[in-house]
Parts: sequence; structure tokens; C-alpha cells
Amino acid sequence: MHLTVVQRILGLLLMIFSVSMLPPALVSWYFADGASMAFVYGFGVTLGIGTTIWFPVRNEIKELRLRDGFLVVAAFWLGLGTIGCMPLFFAELPDMSFTDAVFESVSGLTTTGATVLTGLDELPKSILYYRQQLQWLGGMGIIVLAVAILPMLGVGGMQLYKAETPGPMKDSKLTPRITETAKALWYIYLGLTIACALAYWGAGMSVFDAICHSFSTIAIGGFSTHDMSVGYFNSDLIDSVAIVFMIAAAANFSLHFVAWRDKSLRNYLADPEFNAYIKLLFAISAVALVYLYATGVYDNVGDTVIRGIFQVVSVATTTGFTTAEFSIWPGALPVILIFSSFIGGCAGSTGGGMKVMRWLLLYLQGVREVKRLVHPNAEIPVKLGKIVVAQRVIESVWGFFAVYVVLFVAMMLVLLADGLDQVTAFSAIAASLNNLGPGLGDVSAGFSSLSNLSKWVCVLAMLLGRLEIFTLLVLVSRSFWAR
Repeated sequence: MHLTVVQRILGLLLMIFSVSMLPPALVSWYFADGASMAFVYGFGVTLGIGTTIWFPVRNEIKELRLRDGFLVVAAFWLGLGTIGCMPLFFAELPDMSFTDAVFESVSGLTTTGATVLTGLDELPKSILYYRQQLQWLGGMGIIVLAVAILPMLGVGGMQLYKAETPGPMKDSKLTPRITETAKALWYIYLGLTIACALAYWGAGMSVFDAICHSFSTIAIGGFSTHDMSVGYFNSDLIDSVAIVFMIAAAANFSLHFVAWRDKSLRNYLADPEFNAYIKLLFAISAVALVYLYATGVYDNVGDTVIRGIFQVVSVATTTGFTTAEFSIWPGALPVILIFSSFIGGCAGSTGGGMKVMRWLLLYLQGVREVKRLVHPNAEIPVKLGKIVVAQRVIESVWGFFAVYVVLFVAMMLVLLADGLDQVTAFSAIAASLNNLGPGLGDVSAGFSSLSNLSKWVCVLAMLLGRLEIFTLLVLVSRSFWAR
């Protein structure tokens, strides 16, 4: 393992990230909200730490190994929450403790959207913008961005890309060169963000709100500039725009790239995961609409349809926007929505959860086992469309599922031991590990009521969810550190 090379890259990445604190400073100066120095201090500290780490090993240029890539990604994300919290911690408004600032920073960078802040409408514009920017940078992954714009790193970008990108099948590349692949993903990401911002603006949002909400929509983040989230605007047109772009952002970005390259939508129709994803959203929406209509939650069919579909798409894609307090919806509906976040978005998207691909493979594996009971000697492959899925992929999916369940239960037990009720503990871990944001019980309106211990457990869950567990878990393996 090349620890000096890892140190050099970490220093460079922190120096790059420090630049992200300058746009919020400009926003602060523009709106004269008095928070600019918090970002200047944050920029200086981050740049100083990055330079201190990088300078002693600045000439260590070697090829990264796979283990080095995992270590870079894990160390960078673990440290970035602390570094990213500095403007929030330095700011006079909001007045945040270190724990709360780290929680908010990690929630933004992991695109979880859980918050400990209240009174968003009264906060400085620059603070609101910074939260949204954290989500936008974390959405596609700052590491992938670095691979895209810094080929001068002199390292094997594929190791960083494989450790960073979500989903069980990470070896496919859109282009022959990994740098071009990362650039292609970011072009699609940026294009969707611009289109979303223009659509929000055209639907009635201010320019500031349109930009901020486009950041969190395409990142599947869920942060808002208002306490009432998207419900603040009380606009069916804005809700409809959000639904369209949430669905697009939670789809595999490789499909967007191929559709743009070929100027055809056929690849969407032919993709088994995308078909399963759309069918899932349709089925849950149908259940929700019938439930809401039968119980008379809304006065008319129009409100029932738009509010029901919006909330289903928002939770199922793990975005976390709200237009209604779905936690008080009748019967099993709130729990159904929370369970839908366990599935989440497609592999290769900015969505959270276990990913539609993994659940689809688990389903197909289950179907195969039933067939084997009838035909025990038959060779029955698992297929996605016409492609046979390698047994190694199936095994990794089962391994991920098993570790996910164990970690979920362990972290939930810690929250229960810390005094939370069962509904709150379950939904807090579900909202954190699935990178969803809103929960049920005491965390339905935010996580500020949790103790510091519970908040740190949720921070760990958010990081595990964003890096899909194994990227962090591999660091505690003895074989990882063996020579």
C-alpha cells in the first residue's frame, strides 16, 4: 500500500474542496447577510490542512492500487464531514454545536437531507446556499469529479471510481478512458441541474430558490431553503417539475448518457432495472392514492393525486422533499413509504437505499431457487434481460444484504438503548442508512431532539449508506492492511 501517495491525493482533494467555500462567500457578500467571514475562515482552514498534508509528499507520484483507492475514498469522506462543517460551526447564525455542524455537513455531503436546523426561512442566504451546494457536490461524488478534472493527479483513476460510484456492478465504463467516463457523468449531471433550475424558475420559483432546489433535486438530497420544504410554494406545477427530475435523477446515469449519445429512448425501455424501477414507483403510487382517497385525507382528487405521487416519488427515490406531513398519513401508509426507501434509486444514480438492481437480483435469485426445487438438476442462470449475471455478482449482493441488515439492527439497538422509542429509532436509522432524510416519530420534523450519541450513530449510518457499506467496512478487515 502506498500511504504517501494516499496522503498526497488526500491533501490535493482537500485543497480542491476548499475552493467550494468561496461561492457561498460571494453569495453572502451579494445578499449582505453577514456570514461571509465564516466561509473565509473555512476556506483558510481547509486549504491550510490540505496544504500541510500534501506538501511533504508532493513528489510522490505512483500508480494507485485498488486498496489505495478504497483508503483515499473512505478517509476523504470521513474527514470531509468535519472539514465541511467549519462554515456552519464558525457562523453566528445558526448557532450550532460541533456535533450538530458535523451532522448537517455529513447529511449534506451524503445527500441524506436529515437536518438539525429549524427556522430556515430566517437563516442567512449564504448558509442556505452552502447546504444545497454540499448536496450537489456529494451527489455524483467529489472523488469522481476529481478524477474528471484532475488527470494530472498521476494516479489510476479507476480505483477511485470503483470505490466511489454506487451500485453492485461497477466495472462497466461508458467510454474507454476512466477520465472521459467521469466527465461524461458530470456533463449529464450538470445538464440535468441546469434544466431543473430553469424549469423551477419557469414554474414560479425565484432564481435563488430555483438554483438551490435544483441542486438538491438532482443530487437526490432533499435539503430546502424553507422549513416547509417544497410545500412552501404550494404549487402543483412546481411539484410536477420536482417529480419529473426526481425520477430522472434516481435513474442510472449511464442510461441518460447512452440516450443522449444515441438520441434514442430505446435503452430506457430495454433496461430491466429501469423497468423494475418505474413499475415499483407506479405500484406504490397506486397504493398510496387509493389509500389517501379512501380515507379522505384531501378534499379533492387533484390534491390527492399530486400530493400522493409527489410524496411517493420523493421517499422512494430517497430525495426527502415534503409537501405534506406523510408521517401522520393514515394506517400503514407512512411505513410503506419508509420501506420503499430501502429499495431506493437505480445503481449508478444519485439515489440512496440498497438500489433497485440489488433487489431485482435478489428477486431473480429467489425465482431461480423455486425453479430448482422443481428441477433440482437443471442449470438455471440468473438473467437481466438477455445477459447472464455472474455468480460472483449474486454472491456480493447477498453479502451486501446480510451486512446491511446486521448493521441496521446494531445501530438501531444503540438508539433504543439511548432512550428512543421503537418507531423513532427504526426510522432514524432507515432515514440515515438509506440517505433518505425525513423519518417518523420524533424525527419526522428533524433530528435536533436526538442526543449527541444518537446523532453520531446517524452520522456513521449516513456515511455507510453513501459509500455502500463495504468501502468503509473493508478498512476494519485485517486482510486489507496485510502486506
